[in-house]
Amino acid sequence: MGPKLRISVTGAGAVGMRHLEILAAASDLEIVAIVDPAPPAAAFARTRKIPYYTNEHARMLDVEKPDAALIATPNSLHLENALACVERRIPFLLEKPITETIETALQLVAAADKAGVPFIVGHHRRYNPAISVARKFIRDGAIGEVTAVNGTWFRRKPDDYFEMEWRRKPGGGPILINAIHDIDTLRVLCGEIDVVQAMSSNMARGFEVEDTVAAMFRFSNGALGTFLLSDAVQAPWGWELCAGENASWYPQQPVDCYIIGGTKGSLTIPSLEHWWNKGGGGRGDPMQRERLQYIPGDPHIAQWRHFAAVVRGTEKPMVSGMDATRTLAVTLALAQSTKTGQAVPVASILPH
Repeated sequence: MGPKLRISVTGAGAVGMRHLEILAAASDLEIVAIVDPAPPAAAFARTRKIPYYTNEHARMLDVEKPDAALIATPNSLHLENALACVERRIPFLLEKPITETIETALQLVAAADKAGVPFIVGHHRRYNPAISVARKFIRDGAIGEVTAVNGTWFRRKPDDYFEMEWRRKPGGGPILINAIHDIDTLRVLCGEIDVVQAMSSNMARGFEVEDTVAAMFRFSNGALGTFLLSDAVQAPWGWELCAGENASWYPQQPVDCYIIGGTKGSLTIPSLEHWWNKGGGGRGDPMQRERLQYIPGDPHIAQWRHFAAVVRGTEKPMVSGMDATRTLAVTLALAQSTKTGQAVPVASILPH
């Protein structure tokens, strides 16, 4: 396994704290610095005697010289902080989205490629064993040609969530905060998304930002998909509640949030129930059902195992900068379509 990797953490909000907990428990990783102005970050560093910086990411890199870095700051700081790592040849794990715009994402990818600095983007669901099993099952043709896809993300965010003004403004809503995860997951499961068309509403709260979105996708193979998204609905049909990835935050519920339909059968996710007709679906042919088996695991921990291997040079990034840029492009196409109601080709956002 070799010596411990020395990891710096910049950004210790809710997601950053989850990373800190994992790092603190890992036997092969060591936290060497924390950068965040918030009191909880300072308290975490003080309790564990970790060097602490309020907001000096670049200076911290020069002083502490970590082997690798985590960047979990607000989106607007992603490019600046990531480029600071690139300039110092420090590999990094960058929380999603890669950056705020396609232009800055491509700038970062080009800079990292030129410098030979590996990095991954934190689309952590890819490391969930249920997603890995579902992806292989679908890609192996077990349900035939993917034809129709349905996804849902419902949750009611509490009123105090919106005390921060930016969460009530365009760009702070569920499209860029939440849907980007589902878009990435659907890309992994069903292939590239070529065209997006959507409508949005803010009727539940009346803020400038959307609270509900209805979208349609066209995948590269011709399959069509629908996706309903709302942060104003009390319901269990959203990945966090369905998958139980973080049960202390979201107690798991025994329901599904995706249905992948194919010419030979269908698959519900995350329960991984496979439905099909033995006789091909003729009249009187009963449906058959089986549940695919897998060993559950924490995708955040798996992501850190993978990133450590990337830093050590034994694995290639599972979520590369260009891959994450494609997910961002679909998300931005969705946001653009809600403004006009027109179909938006993803290629118009990210030319080939």
